[in-house]
Amino acid sequence: MRLAFSVLPLLLLAVEAVFGAPSPGYQAGAASIDITPAGPIWMSGYASRNKPSQGVLQKLHAKALALGDSRGNRVVIVTTDVVGLPRELTDVVGARVEKQFGLPRARLMLNSSHTHTGPMIRGNLKVLSDLSDADQRVVNEYSAKLTDDLVAAVGAAIAAMQPASLTYGEGKTDFAINRRQKTPAGVKIGLNPTGPMDHSVPVLKIAGADGKLKAVLFGYACHNTTLTGEHYQLSGDYAGFAQAAIEDANPGATALFVELCGGDQNPNPRSDLKSVQQHGKSLGTEVQRVLAAGASAMKPVKGRIDAALQWRDIPVQPRTRADYEKMTGDKDVFVARFGRFMLKRLDDRQPMKTVSYPVQALRLGDGLVMVALGGEVVVEYALQIKAANPKLRVIVAGYSNDVMGYVPTAKMLTDEGGYEPIQSTIYYGQPAPWAPEIEQTILRMAADAIKGVKP
Repeated sequence: MRLAFSVLPLLLLAVEAVFGAPSPGYQAGAASIDITPAGPIWMSGYASRNKPSQGVLQKLHAKALALGDSRGNRVVIVTTDVVGLPRELTDVVGARVEKQFGLPRARLMLNSSHTHTGPMIRGNLKVLSDLSDADQRVVNEYSAKLTDDLVAAVGAAIAAMQPASLTYGEGKTDFAINRRQKTPAGVKIGLNPTGPMDHSVPVLKIAGADGKLKAVLFGYACHNTTLTGEHYQLSGDYAGFAQAAIEDANPGATALFVELCGGDQNPNPRSDLKSVQQHGKSLGTEVQRVLAAGASAMKPVKGRIDAALQWRDIPVQPRTRADYEKMTGDKDVFVARFGRFMLKRLDDRQPMKTVSYPVQALRLGDGLVMVALGGEVVVEYALQIKAANPKLRVIVAGYSNDVMGYVPTAKMLTDEGGYEPIQSTIYYGQPAPWAPEIEQTILRMAADAIKGVKP
């Protein structure tokens, strides 16, 4: 296992403010662990694949950024080059982190880049494949090792914490495009240049005593699907190439990518190596531009750190045992597999009427809040949450703490249909599409979480 640390050595003196209060100083540390599978493994994201991975285009990493304020409040943000971390894994990581390092679960955020050229993760996209016992054993062993690696990354980042300065800014790049194309036959995955999009690139810079970049956290709202199902080499897709470009330009720095609300966004163009390199360069170059702009683009981060996390059971639409029994005879192998999967869940008396959903808020100083939503969240959620908080700098991430399925809007569920609200539930093993109330429920949860960490 390769373990690389980004230690932030900055000696800050206690400075008395006008009214005698000490100025807020930060502690920060970062760590990176190579999580590339040791050999061939079934990949996730595309149902069309029919064999395990064939080599490595780019190494995969799990990275952790630990941040603390002068009052001793801490949060840790973990980013991963995998398709999705299910709750059955993140719960274990959270419990072990709390026991070993004293960090409460609410203060740990676990984000997945959603690369479609990464390994299958046990518990995620449950109906996507039907593996042999031997292939399933490889996936299980990888998932167990990944759990250990995530805990180790958190511990390493915490151990590396040193005084640091934080600044924040935003850039923009435009290779993401709305993919929900409306046709006479309904909504299909295609190109919708007039649909909602969010091309912002949030950039959080962590610097050392010499002003040199020690870590950077950045994000973008777009699927990591530049490399399509015919590609069998492991990689982090555009996000992996962007991170590598930033780290190459800043030796010793750790670059962490956070997947934002890209559930209905695809990279454009896509499907070839040239495109994934192009998009990675575009994103990495924009992050570098923001970093280099200094005070004209980035503002100092000051104030306390805080966090809040809540889970809520959100209803799904009703289905009966007869519905699932009918599905088992479907000509579509995935629908039939889904029907059998759901019948077993019914027999095992597992929850079928609701799905547990997480919303987390991390306050990273005064006026800067990261909202972390579970699942493959469509971009409309980010646009609404940011519009509802015009006085705050808000980063809205998806794919966080649990990736249990797509998170569509009420309109998608009731009027539009398509892959994200309806068909995708088959591959995720979600009992049924969400009830339309999901949108207002999540927006209320986000508002409550933001309120809980505001001054």
